[in-house]
Amino acid sequence: MHKDVESILISEEKLENIVRKLARQIEADYQGREFIMVGLLKGSIVFMAELMTKIDLDFEIDFMVASSYGGGTESSGKVRVLKDLEIDPKGKDILIVEDIVDSGNTLNFVMNHLISNGANDVKVCTLCDKPGRRKVPLVPDYCGAEIPDEFIVGFGLDYDEKYRNLPYIGILKRSVYE
Repeated sequence: MHKDVESILISEEKLENIVRKLARQIEADYQGREFIMVGLLKGSIVFMAELMTKIDLDFEIDFMVASSYGGGTESSGKVRVLKDLEIDPKGKDILIVEDIVDSGNTLNFVMNHLISNGANDVKVCTLCDKPGRRKVPLVPDYCGAEIPDEFIVGFGLDYDEKYRNLPYIGILKRSVYE
């Protein structure tokens, strides 16, 4: 375990099982449908890479960068799209892949942005969900794990661009970010 991690919240083995379970659900729901899997960078990259290798369907992929955090640990509430889709979402079904749903501000903004740009249907697949921190009414369509209100890192999740490479999800020691 990394020296800055207080404890492991979701082990490598459990992550593998979560990703496999989500892939089966997505396959069942998207059978016979064309869709675009949209990763919200940077946090979703590890989860999305694992997820897409386990989905036995044809789909396109694209990425967006939208943020309400900047460099801090709390959402500012003001969302900016820093990189939009390269594929036109008009008339397409979209599956947004997110590492964590916290306040919901960024995700809500992105969903509305895609719908206003003509997306046919927008669903959300998140690895981790913190419903206790939600500031907008948003429930992910696919959720790997509901987690407590802790600052987590690993498997793509970061603090100050560090810890993304950890193969598990761990709770970051408060002394690191306070």
